[in-house]
Amino acid sequence: MKIESKVLNLIKKPILDIGMRVDNIVYIKEENLFFLRIFIDKDPYVEIDDCVKATKIINKYLDEEDIIKESYILDVCSKEKGGK
Repeated sequence: MKIESKVLNLIKKPILDIGMRVDNIVYIKEENLFFLRIFIDKDPYVEIDDCVKATKIINKYLDEEDIIKESYILDVCSKEKGGK
């Protein structure tokens, strides 16, 4: 199973529980750094505080399950950042 699928299975419900949804997850290496980008969405729109709240929840679950072994940067943002 791909890392993105594992992460989605892990965080989908906790993110739904706070009134948001996961729009997309991308795990990518850029130059020498790995990035885990999680795009979230909610109605009417995502605010900075929503990203902070989601990041805290996502970090908790990722730390507990430890499914990504290499060092990475977690980037939680609204789906608009991805050009959608």
